[in-house]
Amino acid sequence: MDAARLIAWDHELRSAHSRLRAALAATREALEQGTDVPDATSELLLYCIGFCAALDGHHGAEDHRLFPALRAEHPELGGIIDKLMQDHSMLAHLLASLRSAAERGDDAATIGGHLDGVAAIMESHFRFEEREILEPLRAMTLVGDVKSVLGPL
Repeated sequence: MDAARLIAWDHELRSAHSRLRAALAATREALEQGTDVPDATSELLLYCIGFCAALDGHHGAEDHRLFPALRAEHPELGGIIDKLMQDHSMLAHLLASLRSAAERGDDAATIGGHLDGVAAIMESHFRFEEREILEPLRAMTLVGDVKSVLGPL
């Protein structure tokens, strides 16, 4: 196994978070531009569903691949991992509400409110995750490709 691969998980996690932040920003931009564009609802729906799928996929991969491996190597992080998984559950609920609002064609203010809620929890979650688990990830010996461990971003 390549030693560089062993120490890249912290970098990969930060990169995944950066891509998800960019997807959220693109969704916000589509919402802001959509108020003046015909057929904006379908374009916004595309952004919302894409963003929701990306964030859900990232968290699902963490729950099923990254966190079990991290817990096995660092059992002392059990409480932190439990908190992160609880955040994932809360975000899944918020994403389902956002997705439903976009599919119904709710107005920009309503969808914007959903995005604000997701953004606040997502950012808090990412910062906590980066603060608490990046150090252990630097020495992680998890074998797997990035997409299976962090989601298809």
